[in-house]
Amino acid sequence: MQREFGSFDAYIWSFVGGRPIRNAWRTPKRIPVRTAESDAMSRDLLQRGFKFVGPTICYAFMQAVGMVNDHLVTCFRYSEIA
Repeated sequence: MQREFGSFDAYIWSFVGGRPIRNAWRTPKRIPVRTAESDAMSRDLLQRGFKFVGPTICYAFMQAVGMVNDHLVTCFRYSEIA
């Protein structure tokens, strides 16, 4: 990955075009457990030999590291990280 992308960071962020995805959810029920981006990340990581990287795990990772803002619009953190 380092040879191909320069860093693991650059590789991971390539799945969102290098910018965080900012969603605008109003209810928790609307927040997905996986997306096209997490599906693509999962597929690619699996092809590269990673294990335990399903699309739901990848999406949770994306949320945890700030690649996607899934805070509800009514949450104080939503605008703080915008």
